[in-house]
Amino acid sequence: MDNIGIVVEDLDTTISFFTELGLKLEGRAMIEGEWAGRVTGLGDQSVEIAMMVTPDGHSRLELSRFLNPPTIADHRNAPVNSLGYLRAMFAVSDIDELLTRLRNCGAELVGEVVQYENSYRLCYIRGPEGLLIGLAEQLNTK
Repeated sequence: MDNIGIVVEDLDTTISFFTELGLKLEGRAMIEGEWAGRVTGLGDQSVEIAMMVTPDGHSRLELSRFLNPPTIADHRNAPVNSLGYLRAMFAVSDIDELLTRLRNCGAELVGEVVQYENSYRLCYIRGPEGLLIGLAEQLNTK
């Protein structure tokens, strides 16, 4: 997989949130013109993108802010069981410490942090613009 894409309205706030989550800004650019619209099927388009990379450098998250054409649907506050809804799950080392930091960035816990057997502690949060993000802390199984 090359990347996962998320469309947002506030690129700066979303970049800050994912930076706090541990990703690094790899680059930021404007993607414009008919050639880009041939890929997406949207015609002539203007999109500001920011590419975020995970600490291990193996995964990327593309954040896009469409200037033209404008966005036409909003799925941000849909529950996790909505058809076609996407969420990203991140491996974390200390879920409680990270939740404290992310709450300072406006994140809200969805439900509660739960433990799955002796393997994981898991939760969902709503980040900026209502984005649904999963957090998974693998437990020491020694």
